[in-house]
Amino acid sequence: MGFHLLWVGFFLCCEFWVLSLSDDQDGFLSLSCGATTTFTDSSNILWIPDVDYISSGNTSIIENGKGGSFSSDHVRFFPDPQARNCYKLPLKNSSSSVLIRAKFVYKNYDKVEKPPAFFVSLGTAITSIVNLTFHDPWTEEFVWPVNKETASFCLHSIPQGGSPLISSIELRPLPQGAYEDDGLLQSQALRKSYRINCGYTSGSLRYPIDPYDRIWGADRNFKPFHVSSGFKVEANFDVIEVKEAPPAAVVETARVLTRRKELSYNLPLGKEEGDYYVILYFGGILAVHPSFDVLINGRVIESNYTFEKGEIRALYIIQHQIKNLIITLKSVKFYSQINAIEVYQIVHLPLEASSTTVSALEVINQSIGLNLEWEDDPCSPKTWDHVGCEGNLVTSLDLSNINLRTISPTFGDILDLKILDLHNTSLSGEIQNLGSLTHLENLNLSFNKLTSFGSDLKNLSNLKFLDLQNNSLQGIVPDGLGELEDLQLLNLENNRLEGTLPLSLNKGSLEIRTIGNPCLSFSTMTCNDVSSNNNNPAIETPQVTIVPEKKKKKEEEMSSDHNNNYHLPIIIIIVSALAAALLVLITLSLSLLLYLRNIHSQQHTTSQRLTYSTKAAMELRNWNSAKVFSYKEVKSATNNFKEVIGRGSFGSVYLGKLPDGKLVAVKVRFDKTQLGTESFINEVHLLSQIRHQNLVCLEGFCNESKRQILVYEYLPGGSLADHIYGKNRKNVSLSWIRRLKVAVDAAKGLDYLHNGSEPRIIHRDVKCSNILLDMEMNAKVCDFGLSKQISHPDATHVTTVVKGTAGYLDPEYYSTQQLTEKSDVYSFGVVLLELICGREPLSRTGTPDSFNLVLWAKPYLQAGAFEIVDENLRGSFDVESMKKAALVAIRCVDRDASQRPNIGQVLADLKQAYDAQFAYLSTFDH
Repeated sequence: MGFHLLWVGFFLCCEFWVLSLSDDQDGFLSLSCGATTTFTDSSNILWIPDVDYISSGNTSIIENGKGGSFSSDHVRFFPDPQARNCYKLPLKNSSSSVLIRAKFVYKNYDKVEKPPAFFVSLGTAITSIVNLTFHDPWTEEFVWPVNKETASFCLHSIPQGGSPLISSIELRPLPQGAYEDDGLLQSQALRKSYRINCGYTSGSLRYPIDPYDRIWGADRNFKPFHVSSGFKVEANFDVIEVKEAPPAAVVETARVLTRRKELSYNLPLGKEEGDYYVILYFGGILAVHPSFDVLINGRVIESNYTFEKGEIRALYIIQHQIKNLIITLKSVKFYSQINAIEVYQIVHLPLEASSTTVSALEVINQSIGLNLEWEDDPCSPKTWDHVGCEGNLVTSLDLSNINLRTISPTFGDILDLKILDLHNTSLSGEIQNLGSLTHLENLNLSFNKLTSFGSDLKNLSNLKFLDLQNNSLQGIVPDGLGELEDLQLLNLENNRLEGTLPLSLNKGSLEIRTIGNPCLSFSTMTCNDVSSNNNNPAIETPQVTIVPEKKKKKEEEMSSDHNNNYHLPIIIIIVSALAAALLVLITLSLSLLLYLRNIHSQQHTTSQRLTYSTKAAMELRNWNSAKVFSYKEVKSATNNFKEVIGRGSFGSVYLGKLPDGKLVAVKVRFDKTQLGTESFINEVHLLSQIRHQNLVCLEGFCNESKRQILVYEYLPGGSLADHIYGKNRKNVSLSWIRRLKVAVDAAKGLDYLHNGSEPRIIHRDVKCSNILLDMEMNAKVCDFGLSKQISHPDATHVTTVVKGTAGYLDPEYYSTQQLTEKSDVYSFGVVLLELICGREPLSRTGTPDSFNLVLWAKPYLQAGAFEIVDENLRGSFDVESMKKAALVAIRCVDRDASQRPNIGQVLADLKQAYDAQFAYLSTFDH
């Protein structure tokens, strides 16, 4: 009995230890690559084998390691140069960004003494080249934005570079809003170059001293003669306004200037120029308040910079196209000091391919049954097999010699295709499901069993090369092919076609091949006459020939050149004289222009920042409809930014309480520079003019000391996403009548933006998480950070960089970058589908054909099959009401924007659906 109790006590202690460890390391993931057992290191960090996070590669032990006790004793290597070697790292949505650190150790584990070199990628970006010949071990560290459930960390072979390998991967969640100055991490990531604990020379500091497990390196002399000393003071920091502030142990040490006027760090960055993100941390550890100038590469960034005792402050600096970094502090008053430095290379993330395209390709892959290695993004960091891309657009697909049998409707969803090669794929019957591919230029359907042209080909307005040879096409060639103005080659060889070719095809720019058909020509000659001219053998292998310019045109040009040769010497003399005179005039003009511009530039540089910021502040204060808050008032209202309630495109959102007791949502941009001021002014000016019961109201703003803050009314009901499927999903699901009421409210808000405001406004990021609810479940649309104004009343669109949220993006806007109100309508249609089906726009559960909500739901709803309706609504909705809502949702997400209704029509239809459901419920009341 005593022995039994002893074991129970032992297991309880172990459980308590594991729980306390997991609480302290919430979200930590430490993978020992190639290891087979779990262990805890000297920092009390739990390491686990990597086998559950990757499905490829071989493992080995590094014999000069420590016998399996540390993460670097094992290695996973990837000998197959063609394989995709990717880790799937889980990301917690509760964090806005994560730190990902990977270690690569060779140490001659394979006994061949050839350290490998290979590429490393994260998501869609090739982030770095690891070359273990130069450094062994090698460490890479990234700050990565959390915008998906997983991050793909991949190793890619380099020809003659050897087998890629890896020893460990660490993932650490970062605090909300960390490293997000000016929304930097929305479209970019950071790769660490330096993290320096200034003034500390006794080694590195990391977890548990730093709760986020950042490794703060010792302060080395980055310039041969450091004219400063290390300084350590234990201090209490009461004022900390920096989300990613180093721990106290790091800030309590500093490099302090004691003798001369300058303190410098010289940090080499790389062989090639790049964009860098620099953060300088300052802590008030001295009784005096220093004042100094901060220079980057000789340019003044901040003048008379100062901070108070007990305060931690930071400077955020972006430097473009540099390969060396010199940080200089020039003393103005008392002692210049710096406590910590972080330097990151900015990794520009390639845009992801359209979710519609990705889902379509995955469905095709599944239907083919070949299990192609189509994972993550088809275009970046490397294109999938059989796929070609231009940027993030899939423009080429080659599935030749694969047994397809039919062209499924899914092909029509790869909207940006320019080249489609389906030759020798056992296609039969009619050419179909290609009519939406209006960008298609080259279509190869040769060597199949197709019997009919169908009606889709006439819609392919950009088609240049159409190869239909060696099929079983019968009957006559349709007139519609002649409407394809850009068509250069039409190959109809070896089919069963007959009759007269359409006269619209008889044009000099088009080559037509008709050999091997019973009777096919432009004339009415007999079949025997035609057959006598068709003695050339048929082409035996599929090919498309690009026809050069006609010889006749070239001969005419040569003839013209010959006739002009007689006058050529005289013309050359005249032109040369005129050119010389013109050159002298241009040189004098440019010299004068450069002189005047230099004078203006010198005057402009000294006053530019002050003038711009002053003008911006004056503009903001002229908008009397929104209150101007001081930063002190905002801090007091939010209890020093204590409670984070969300995160949007502009920044983190905090709960606040005004002196009159009114609750507010305070949206803070962590922008310590003037970068982004224009977008801030745009948002304040926009929101200050808008007053509508279904749009979130702006209470006020703060634009003080480079702090940009928006204060909104607070809606306690949370977002629509929370109520439908979010992690904070309410216990009681929204009824169908409430969902329709929310949809009607949101449509009213969008209708005001599109038609009731001047200028008209396109929201550009309509989604469930941007529809908020009050206590009575009334809905209001929020977050205009990405909005676009249409200032000209007759304008039909705005051409702009694609922004928005995956799953909600209008595919036509994605392809053309032409933003219209119909782009908002598409996004709102996705919201309606979410209300009907109770699921997110994109999902990785189930079969590939259900990944994309729009592609999955449309066929069901078009057929009136309501088995896909949210199970929480089953048996409680009126069929006519659901049909009306489903129909408007389907029309909203039509691929062709011209076929979508405007938001006013959507609102009218939703009101009818609401009335039908209300009448249905009223019958039960009686």
